[in-house]
Amino acid sequence: MTERKVRVRFAPSPTGPLHIGGVRTALYNYLFAKQHHGDLIFRIEDTDSHRFVPGAEAYIIEALEWLGIHFDEGVSYGGNYGPYRQSERKEIYRKYVDQLLEAGKAYIAFDTPAELEAKRQEIANFQYDASTRTQMRNSLTMSKEEVNRLIADGTQYVVRFKIEPGEDVVVDDLIRGKVTINSSILDDKVLYKSADNLPTYHLANIVDDHLMLVSHVIRGEEWLPSAPLHVLLYRAFGWEDTMPRFAHLPLLLKPDGKGKLSKRDGDRLGFPVFPLEWHDPKTGEVSSGYRESGYLPEAVVNFLALLGWNPGNDQEILSMDELIKLFSLEKCSKSGAKFDYEKGKWFNHKYIQEKSNEELTTLFMPILKEKGIEADPATVARIIGLVKGRVSFVKELWDQAAFFFVAPTSYEEKSVKKRWKEDTPAIMRELIEILRNLDDLSSAHAEKVVLDWIERNGYHLGNVMNAFRLAVVGECKGPHMFDITEIMGKEETIKRIERAIEYLG
Repeated sequence: MTERKVRVRFAPSPTGPLHIGGVRTALYNYLFAKQHHGDLIFRIEDTDSHRFVPGAEAYIIEALEWLGIHFDEGVSYGGNYGPYRQSERKEIYRKYVDQLLEAGKAYIAFDTPAELEAKRQEIANFQYDASTRTQMRNSLTMSKEEVNRLIADGTQYVVRFKIEPGEDVVVDDLIRGKVTINSSILDDKVLYKSADNLPTYHLANIVDDHLMLVSHVIRGEEWLPSAPLHVLLYRAFGWEDTMPRFAHLPLLLKPDGKGKLSKRDGDRLGFPVFPLEWHDPKTGEVSSGYRESGYLPEAVVNFLALLGWNPGNDQEILSMDELIKLFSLEKCSKSGAKFDYEKGKWFNHKYIQEKSNEELTTLFMPILKEKGIEADPATVARIIGLVKGRVSFVKELWDQAAFFFVAPTSYEEKSVKKRWKEDTPAIMRELIEILRNLDDLSSAHAEKVVLDWIERNGYHLGNVMNAFRLAVVGECKGPHMFDITEIMGKEETIKRIERAIEYLG
């Protein structure tokens, strides 16, 4: 194959939400295209009109845009090789169907579903191929006049590819090496259906990839059995010299490694398998999405990139630019990758730590608004800086920081029993006076003054500080105590200690 510009495509069917495995395929195509300064095409394969789902196409575009996977041309992006929606390319496909028929590489078949079923009952493991096609109703067994009459009468038919048996077909795969299949095991696949004047996936795929100058086809492992047929189609058209290179990606497996990852696994174990929340227009069922579950797009990209590919070093946190630089198909695994959803949470945690407090404040403010809380963004940023190390999702910031915004109305029972002693109220009143007399409530200064007071009086450090925390927070958790009081301020800190004394006695 002559060297040419890298052009790859992501070509989903609009039959529902985009599965996370499809997202990874789109990502790998994007990384490959960007690394080679090539083009990424977005094509919609909607030849199966019965499975079309309204809203699916817009969902796919929105999901990939959210993840930072941008296309150079295609549906909704424009370009010089359109239309990019297969349902709008009927006349183009018909031309190539006729070309195969005229060259004797394909034939017309009139067999009805009932006739095909009868043949399956008659012949075990029936396959429409060189050994059975002569027993069927097709243009190979009927006169030209009869074929033309049936077509003129509006009889439905399909066009089948005529596969010659006994030929070794070699698929040169960039991940799996040379895969050889003997053509005798292949059936005469349907390429075109008169019922809707549309091609099947196989013909449309080959014609589109050829006309759109696609250089590499990077797709899921489930398409590997179809690759020999596609090679034969390229040959039949005389396009072998410009046939794209193939790369079949490993499957995403269930978390236990036993079988292909499905939506049911996500429902059962509590993790999303779709990038965005999906509202099924037929059933009304709502499926969770990574975006709505609180995952950062860059974390999802990093997580997915390492499922089935390894950069060859120990580095796990990789930006999109680093992924583009390091990615190679040769380093993709041949075997399936277990979907470790806990690792996905770990990536999200890491990316949250890398975000600035101000960025996280922007993401957290809507959550505060939902809770009916008005807060100064600068103060919120300071609070986030104290608690973000404990969270994997932005929404978890509320669990860690709620006490900053809402004073406790009850106190954790276990901590009260352990930390609120008979003499605690008197000590807490003393502490109130110490705090009231402080001019500087900065963390370091307040800590020194309070600890000096505890030491001077011979109080038990742990008991005093835990009672102090219990009074202010409502339980014995949270960041450094004096960082809390510095943000909370003298008046609010004292008010909370007074309320605890009154409540707990």
